[in-house]
Amino acid sequence: MAFRTKNSAPLASLVLLGGAAFLATRANSQVFVVGEKTATADIATDFKPTRIELTSKPINELGRRQLVRDLEAEQGFAHRALPMGGEGLTLLANGGLNPGGEAYRELIYKKGQSAAAGDRVVITMVTVKPDRIVFDLNGGPFLKHRFLRHIQLNDAPIVQGDVGEQATGSRVILLFEGGIPDIGAPEVKALLNPIIDFGVKTGAEAYADTLPDPVKQAVAKHDILVGMNKRTVIAAAGAPENKERELVPGSTDKHYEEWIYGHMPQTVRFVRFDGDRVTQVRIAALGKPIEIHDKDEMGDYVDPDGTREVAMGDGPVSTDPDHSKTPPPTLRQPGDPEPEGPGAMHKVQYPPPAKTTPVPPVPPTDTTAPDDSSAGASAPTAKP
Repeated sequence: MAFRTKNSAPLASLVLLGGAAFLATRANSQVFVVGEKTATADIATDFKPTRIELTSKPINELGRRQLVRDLEAEQGFAHRALPMGGEGLTLLANGGLNPGGEAYRELIYKKGQSAAAGDRVVITMVTVKPDRIVFDLNGGPFLKHRFLRHIQLNDAPIVQGDVGEQATGSRVILLFEGGIPDIGAPEVKALLNPIIDFGVKTGAEAYADTLPDPVKQAVAKHDILVGMNKRTVIAAAGAPENKERELVPGSTDKHYEEWIYGHMPQTVRFVRFDGDRVTQVRIAALGKPIEIHDKDEMGDYVDPDGTREVAMGDGPVSTDPDHSKTPPPTLRQPGDPEPEGPGAMHKVQYPPPAKTTPVPPVPPTDTTAPDDSSAGASAPTAKP
């Protein structure tokens, strides 16, 4: 039995015609299928290990804190594609990269790419463990408070965040065989060079380049000179471990600030500031007398005082002593006449202070009880 349409054409004929048209269209179209090899074709897998001399002395707690202080918030450029996710890349100090080769490309394909070669990356967290240093880049592979995001109080989440938010950072692990040696931030950056290029200058390095040669050499040697300001001290020695604020001996309201670098039994430096200037440096080394520097060591160079950054809306800096007497704000344009009339706005005139006449002091009265005998003798008698 055949079914016919309203126009008396067999339904089977229409189906055959539609199928033929579909096959003709499919024959003229192009279909692209992106696979692992196609997606990772431009990802380089070549790797050249570093050759950095490392000491056999293990790192101490002070060195660990110094690494965190010097490496956090550092910026660089990725030398190779960095994968997303908690697995990340493991780099053996002066050794190979794991995963490497095709396994490295497969990780990029499965996890996604956090940064491409040449992209800027920022170290957002540094974790120092006994045999490795873990670097979280661009926020790390996990969302902040990722465990608290699963907790709610009265149907309200503890951590507010966008629905479907995902971490897009990466993680790099620098592994040391036998434990982390006593190294500093420059050596760590050199070991990470196959993955990240830290050739970009930091703010402290860029500022140090503007200083004269004697001061620049002192900053390069991490020396602190009397006469430096706080910015130069940070460029030379970094942020201090401790800060103290004490009263100046013999004063009741004047204070001085002291920055402390190091702790015993290592050499300890006490840097005293008067305002923004170093006025004294005391160096305490084990087995040696305390070395005190209190004379200016900056030579002829004087970092200009009173440096003022002109922000948006500020006027030019003036040396006029009356410059501080700025007029009050107004909506009038320059040259507009002063408004007159009952509704005009004028400067508020305060009444002069009233003159008061001093009141003479009242003499004290004798409140002691009078003697009866004297009272009777002095009492007046009534006349008849």
